[in-house]
Amino acid sequence: MRKFILTTVTLLLAMVPFALSAQEEQHVHWTQSVTDNGNGNYTLVIKGQIDEGWHIYDATHQFTPTTLTFTPSEGVTLNGEMRALSTAKQVSDEFFGNYGEYEIEALFEQDVIAEGNGGSVKVLISYQACTEGSCTAPTEEELECKIGEGEPSVAAAPVKDAAGNRSLWGLIIEAILWGFAALLTPCVFPMVPMTVSFFMKSSTTPAKGRMNASLYGLFIVLLYTLPIAAIILITRILGGDAVTADIFNWLATHWIPNILFFVIFMVFAASFFGAFEITLPSWLVNKSDAQSDKGGIAGIFFMALTLVLVSFSCTGPIVGSVLIKSTSGEFWNPILTMLAFSIAFALPFTLFAFFPAMLKKLPKSGGWLNSVKVVLGFVEVALGFKFLSVADQVYHWGILDREVYLAIWIVVFTMLGFYLLGKLRFAHDSEVTHIGVGRLALAIGVFSFVVYLIPGMWGAPLSKLSGYLPPLSSQDFVLNANVAAPQASDVATSNSTAKYSDVLHLPHGLNGFFDLGEAEEYAAKVGKPIFIDFTGHGCVNCREMEARVWSDPAVLELLRNEYVICALYTDDKMPLPESDWVTTESGKTLKSLGKVNAHYALTRFGVNAQPYYVLQGTGQEVLVEPRGYDLDVAAFADFLRKGVEAYKSNK
Repeated sequence: MRKFILTTVTLLLAMVPFALSAQEEQHVHWTQSVTDNGNGNYTLVIKGQIDEGWHIYDATHQFTPTTLTFTPSEGVTLNGEMRALSTAKQVSDEFFGNYGEYEIEALFEQDVIAEGNGGSVKVLISYQACTEGSCTAPTEEELECKIGEGEPSVAAAPVKDAAGNRSLWGLIIEAILWGFAALLTPCVFPMVPMTVSFFMKSSTTPAKGRMNASLYGLFIVLLYTLPIAAIILITRILGGDAVTADIFNWLATHWIPNILFFVIFMVFAASFFGAFEITLPSWLVNKSDAQSDKGGIAGIFFMALTLVLVSFSCTGPIVGSVLIKSTSGEFWNPILTMLAFSIAFALPFTLFAFFPAMLKKLPKSGGWLNSVKVVLGFVEVALGFKFLSVADQVYHWGILDREVYLAIWIVVFTMLGFYLLGKLRFAHDSEVTHIGVGRLALAIGVFSFVVYLIPGMWGAPLSKLSGYLPPLSSQDFVLNANVAAPQASDVATSNSTAKYSDVLHLPHGLNGFFDLGEAEEYAAKVGKPIFIDFTGHGCVNCREMEARVWSDPAVLELLRNEYVICALYTDDKMPLPESDWVTTESGKTLKSLGKVNAHYALTRFGVNAQPYYVLQGTGQEVLVEPRGYDLDVAAFADFLRKGVEAYKSNK
């Protein structure tokens, strides 16, 4: 059992460097060569040049072996099994057993037979690069090898994550804050001193008590994190990155989960306000609680399970909100955000066990706990409308325009401010005869937030909240909007003539296209490069980039005058005519605008997250290295200028 715990902790901790290094330089550089052996026989040689100090694993590694999958085109067949030419350094590990590591280089061979003019072989390479104490995320790269007179080869194309580390750190920090906030709920707070005291009394020595409480915290982390990790890993193993991304995309953008989450948030908010109590079936909680009486490690595990079940009515919506915000197609973000949440949630149980004197400083349970619950209820109402807003934008229902959304938020937070001042009372609240400094400070903060929201009703951009609000283009009334008049070149690309422009719009009064073929045709006519914006209705980072980076005068001028803009929405559910359908290599037919655009982003650029910006020249040439989420305005403007320079130098 101890070995299992140590192994699990090792794997969980290992996730952090894996994910945070996903945006770093690739430490293995793959190339291919083809040898013609005569009579239609060829040998493919795949070489991985590994940076000094780094290594990849051979096929015997339990978790991240290096695998090569060869997919021949018509006219080419594989001849025998792949051969590993490099000798792997043998390693023996207590947890992972015996396996091999490739250092400096890894060479692999595969024989093929070509008929007629031949064709090509696609090679999908899956691997993980590690050095002392650090690993990159598991990576996939694809090579395409020309056989005979087949199609020309292309370079390795790693699947990229456009979200960026800065966004990931923001998600982790937000998850940690929610984890600490969950401790203040009435379902959880009273259990802190109770459970810690239990461990101290039931242990023969203080050291034993601290050990047991540490295990208790560890099991809480595992119970929150491992189910999420297992679901993601299973979908990745069974269907690969594309299936995992499809599931997250469905969760984040389809009307069914969004409406479901909206209803759940409203129900939980009503419960927090005291309308009724949400609890799991008593038999489930009682059974888990009974198992905790057995003692030992198993008893500690079931006590942690009991806490997770009992606290569900308070932590359920928080966990849901944390997860949905992190699901934008990335593999690691949901796992890391839930790991961060659960560590923050479990940490006090361990700290109080190590320093039991701190328990005396805790405030007593009382009416203040119900006040915390009511405050969370108001927050749940506000957050719940974000899910309804996403569905409204993706399906173009038009029921929750920006001013309607803002009106709801203004009313909700105004009522929260009055509640904090004691002017509103719910069924289980104690009478507020006076308010303390802390409550007054919170009320001031809430009313200040309301004052900040009010100008948005007349078109103020509210850039700090851009990721959480419907786009400004959905607002019917804008007073003295700071939108520049279209330039001469803009008139020809007016949104009144562009395909899909009846429902899709660009921010800041910009005009452009929503179909790449149409944009390419126009760009060739006017002699300008194309700014391709892979975006989404439910993409928080996209809205933040538009509000805080695109709005800069220098950036706006470059976009308006130097580029033909093409926004490709990857989550739009608009059905396409049959002539625009796309059939994937697996035979699946894509029939909606979002699916077609997402498929293009993944197959052409290897990205499955937004935003992602590509500067394209003549003949679909990529002018400079594409960019993802990055709020550095000067760097973004420089990115656009370099694209223009590259376009002009290539003409």
